Amino acid sequence: MPLKRALLLAPLLLTLFLLQSYFWVPTYEKQSVGNPERLVTYIEGSIGDAKILNPILHADTASATIVNHVFDGLLDLDENLNLRGRLATHWTISEKAYLLVNPDNRFPDGVEVTGERLLARIRRALKDGVLSEAASNILSIELLPPERQTHTFSLDEKAGTSGTREVDVTLTIPERLRFTLREVDQDFFKRLVPIIGDRYLLHFPYERYMEFPDGLTSEQKTHLHARVAEYLPVAEHNPEILFFLRKGVKFHDGHEFDAGDVKFTYEAIMNPKNLSPRTSDFEPIKYIDILDPYTVRVVYKRLFSPAINAWTMGILPEHLLNDEAMQREMDRRGLSEAARAAFGMRDSEFNRHPIGTGRFRFIEWHSDEFIHLERFEDYWEGPAEFKHYYMRIIPDLLTQEVEFRAGAVDYYGAQPHQVARYKKDPRYQSFSTLGFGYTYIGYNNRRPLFADPEVRRALGMAINVDEIITYLLYGEGERITGPYPKNTPWYDHSVQPLPYDPAGARRLLEERGWTLNADGWLEKDGKIFEFNLITNNGNPIRKNILTIAQNAWKKIGVKCNTQLFEWAVFLKDFVNTGEFDAVVLGWSMGIDPDLYQIWHSSQAGPQQLNFVGYNNPKADDLIVRIRREYNREVQQALAHQLHRLIYEDQPYTFLYAPLSTAVLDKKIVLVYHEPDGTERYEKIYPTKSGNIYFHFGRWRKLAFTPEF
Repeated sequence: MPLKRALLLAPLLLTLFLLQSYFWVPTYEKQSVGNPERLVTYIEGSIGDAKILNPILHADTASATIVNHVFDGLLDLDENLNLRGRLATHWTISEKAYLLVNPDNRFPDGVEVTGERLLARIRRALKDGVLSEAASNILSIELLPPERQTHTFSLDEKAGTSGTREVDVTLTIPERLRFTLREVDQDFFKRLVPIIGDRYLLHFPYERYMEFPDGLTSEQKTHLHARVAEYLPVAEHNPEILFFLRKGVKFHDGHEFDAGDVKFTYEAIMNPKNLSPRTSDFEPIKYIDILDPYTVRVVYKRLFSPAINAWTMGILPEHLLNDEAMQREMDRRGLSEAARAAFGMRDSEFNRHPIGTGRFRFIEWHSDEFIHLERFEDYWEGPAEFKHYYMRIIPDLLTQEVEFRAGAVDYYGAQPHQVARYKKDPRYQSFSTLGFGYTYIGYNNRRPLFADPEVRRALGMAINVDEIITYLLYGEGERITGPYPKNTPWYDHSVQPLPYDPAGARRLLEERGWTLNADGWLEKDGKIFEFNLITNNGNPIRKNILTIAQNAWKKIGVKCNTQLFEWAVFLKDFVNTGEFDAVVLGWSMGIDPDLYQIWHSSQAGPQQLNFVGYNNPKADDLIVRIRREYNREVQQALAHQLHRLIYEDQPYTFLYAPLSTAVLDKKIVLVYHEPDGTERYEKIYPTKSGNIYFHFGRWRKLAFTPEF
């Protein structure tokens, strides 16, 4: 009998317990009752932990999120994707251009070239209006005297040397003209052709100006001639950026930021001991001059306009990471001599306890649990509205959503199929924004089957991309037509997507000799139009695209076989080697219009990013001109030309740009403080880049849901 009563009472007791829990546990709407700090605490979930909190070393998304809160760069992007000053208030870009005096050359009228004659003729041409295109850009011209310099070059097996050998070469640099230009001009030396002739830049007798140590072979000397030609070209562009730094900015430890920190950051990146993944971004720099504590001049070796975007990276505190500071850390940690010899910035405790100039300062990091930041009260732009920032490590997306709906985290990256539900829920604000990525089908242009652009166009016309967006992405995507992110100025919106036209696709293929055989497959010269389409495993959307494309092409008589591979195998055995017919992939792009690595024909080898083997000399020329152009309007016009050219060639079937989907509590708003002491609230909105965090310093959670 007691057992029977216990069994009868158990469900009742459980029900009472659940009821009291319902009334006792604070609801989402009342989570701040008794805990006002929750209103000034922002909690974000991350599927993975950070790795290293150093702006010159990190390479993962979680680390980047924290680093962007803790550090400032000299520049960043404004709401319209234009560069704006941060630690630099403003900057100017100009150029020094150098032209070697070549006595072996003659002017077009046959007169021998000397430095004085070259200078006089150019000045006279400017005065007479012969060089009208260059005249307004030239601020000054100087004739520099010869100078002797000694440089160390490395010889290796390519130069017929066993191992690596360091060689000191003495150069007698001949006379040079130095032009100070108001703006960077990639065509500057072409504008001098009426004076110097069209062959002046083709050859220079470097061998006359080099002194070698004894014992070098003729092969080694020839190798060094080429190295010196790279180091000292006949015509040299040296773009210069003059940064004017913000005064009164403090690091989180109270130390004042100045020009030394900028130069130190560059040197730390280029120090091979630190193994920075950002070396290539700063390699074009020739040297950095500190003109005064708040003025820095950055001189570049060559034309490379994307280089300025590198200065959006966070600046390091020199006083905490220079040689003296590193020595103190090694002493304090009692490192052995062997450990000291290998010690670099990657080994420093700074990477887990960063100190920057950003809006939030680092407090603590519990691995695989959370990272805690606190607002910096002395931030140069004013303290943030949120007092605390937490990144919680929540690897499971379902758990993230449960935590979000319970109010334990404030942000949820909703899946496309969830967006419609959240948009209808009055407790949340939902965002669907374009980012910098897109998805495509890439054809191996080296294969004879895909060599004709019209064949690639036909394959694209056979696919109903709108259905992919509707049924796979639940409408959370947009059609694209070319290689640039759709929300950047480089994307040409006048280019219309390929029409969905299976009949037109069939006609294009029939015009190229493909006819249906008895089995319903297109055939030409006894061969069926058949190929393999592959992608990586673990991505359900790409997997579904395989099936959709396969069925679409079957309808026009194209036989497509599909395969999935593990990511490592997919890259190693197929993409990196170029051993594939067609692939489904995507790019996550940047803001810069430089597409050299993805589309230039020189980048089509093994392990390179132009793995589809796209090759068009006109595109190559445009790509090079874009990366050498510093005028934004000219860059945009060139980028639009490149967009249209690649669209006409159809090396990819450009499918869609996915929308970034996010959900926030509706109580989180932008806060503006009025002169009379009152507060004004506005709804959070994304910038042109799709970034909802642009005004994060103004975010705060209210105790009520505002009406907008």
